Amino acid sequence: MELKKLTSVNLIDVDVVLTDKDEVIRHLVKKLAHEGKLYSEEEFYRDVMVREKLSPTGLEAGLAVPHGKSSAVKTASFAVAKLQKPIENWESIDENNKVDLVFLLAIPKEEAGSTHIQLLAELAKRISNPEYRKRLQNCTSAKELYENLDGFHQTDEENHSISESTMIVAVTACPAGIAHTYMAAEALQRAGNEVGVTVYVEKQGANGIEDSHTDEQLRKADVAIFAADVAVKNEERFAHLPIYRITVAAPLKDAKGVIQKALETAKSKEKTEYQPQKRESREDTTSWKTEIKNSILTGISHIIPIIVAGGMILAFTVLVAQAFHLQELYDTENSWLWMLRKLGGNMLGTLMIPVLSAYMAYSISDKPALGPGFAAGIAATMINSGFLGGMLGGFLAGYIIKFLKKKLPPKGTFSGFISFWVYPVVGSLVVGALMLLVFGKPIAGFNNILLHWLDNLSGNNAVVLGAILGIMVSFDLGGPVNKAAYTFCIGAMASGNFIPYAAFASVKMVSAFSVTAATLLFKHYFEEYEREVGKSTWFLGLAGITEGAIPFIIEDPLRVIPSLCIGSAVTGAIVTVSKIGLNVPGAGIFSLFVLQGAPLLKAGMIWLGAAFIGAFISTVLLVVTRIHKFKRQQLQS
Repeated sequence: MELKKLTSVNLIDVDVVLTDKDEVIRHLVKKLAHEGKLYSEEEFYRDVMVREKLSPTGLEAGLAVPHGKSSAVKTASFAVAKLQKPIENWESIDENNKVDLVFLLAIPKEEAGSTHIQLLAELAKRISNPEYRKRLQNCTSAKELYENLDGFHQTDEENHSISESTMIVAVTACPAGIAHTYMAAEALQRAGNEVGVTVYVEKQGANGIEDSHTDEQLRKADVAIFAADVAVKNEERFAHLPIYRITVAAPLKDAKGVIQKALETAKSKEKTEYQPQKRESREDTTSWKTEIKNSILTGISHIIPIIVAGGMILAFTVLVAQAFHLQELYDTENSWLWMLRKLGGNMLGTLMIPVLSAYMAYSISDKPALGPGFAAGIAATMINSGFLGGMLGGFLAGYIIKFLKKKLPPKGTFSGFISFWVYPVVGSLVVGALMLLVFGKPIAGFNNILLHWLDNLSGNNAVVLGAILGIMVSFDLGGPVNKAAYTFCIGAMASGNFIPYAAFASVKMVSAFSVTAATLLFKHYFEEYEREVGKSTWFLGLAGITEGAIPFIIEDPLRVIPSLCIGSAVTGAIVTVSKIGLNVPGAGIFSLFVLQGAPLLKAGMIWLGAAFIGAFISTVLLVVTRIHKFKRQQLQS
């Protein structure tokens, strides 16, 4: 990117005397206005000052980059002031920063997602280079500074071969994903070169993941640095490494110190073997089956907090209304109880499906797919297609954006425009049209058929459904099969049928209760560590956590899995045939107070009793199979 195209000698002042931030900004705004870059000088000044209140625009080493995205700007440009006397109180990332070089960026509002990001990122990279920065600060005239804006050649520090010396992999990310992300990356790489450590930096910014770490880098790295003010994407890739976490601003203040502390972290905690098969790769080489599975699991993981919070808020309002005889208040519009009820209901009814679609799309095509994903979820809600429509919308949004990224990659001058306008706008329009005009009626119709089938389940059909759900829940205790059952139950709940989730929640206690009962009542058949695990597994079961029984499955899967699945199948069948419902996910034992389908006491006895019956059966089978195992071992010996 040529910086000289966005400014001129007349927009640069060298050795100008200005005493504070406001005076500097007003001075540079006047220069932009005088050169015909603005429609309104005052309006642009106000927009810049509004931006100043959001976060510091002072950086480090004497630099500040105030900026404004404003409808008062005619054409994208920037003005520069090299101050004769530094300003010491300019709010900066580095609290010791004394500003003497200021770039004021003027960006038209319609270019907020393109020129703005590209210019900020380019400046961030360049001014992080001490030689470039020194060259500008040593200029004695506006013309000299203008001529030195370009001709910058960044050292390609990521193409050299991987050495066998100390290696660090790092991730930088800031909320905006622009200046600080790139500047922190530059600072870490430069400091690494100075201290003799190889540093590879992955930028997770406004354009998604850039310079993604390779398997070879991750395998050979000694430690990972997370310089981030937002969640790091695909963090599981670094599970084998010691991780040093800091803010994105920390490397700008003391990059060498950051690297030194990271190396100390590496000494205190050893890395383990890197297992690339566990990495959820976003590369095009990922199989479509894996991509679809990861997409579904990502969407579900993001809606679980919404479902739990919304369901519990809704349950709280029901309990309060029932316990304190406030049914009238519960039904009175705009009362405090009514508003809480609506809050919980809208989290489940309005927010859940769009979030599911958005994060399924995000899993497939990263940040550009979020907007189209939300659009798909809203469309699914509009056509009453429920959970199935939301999942279809998530797939459509993700693969539409993936297609656009392949056919229209964000390169060159228009990269920002493509990422922040073309992808979300075109993607949202296409997926919205497909959902509303093409797939709407078929999906809504299929969803209604499924709902009708669930509503009319009785007799043998209900028994079979409950048994299958029970087996799936306890087959791998939180693994893919368990998650498939969860997805079905949440989908049924989103469509208004609460029976499958009631069965799911009851079955989740079976494995935990049976393991505890077997190890406590028949201690001499189990090892000491198994008895210790069994002491706490029942408590996890009350919270709806099945994973406590996993050590038993790992130790003896051929006996334990069938034992747990048989009892779980009985539990699931009892709940579904009794038509007990539950519309509050994740409540564990507290589900007793919000069960549906029968009077509260009766519903609770059936739901919890089914769990105890299943646990009893599984306990007997666990003990019988363990005794059989011991007898076989004695005969063989």
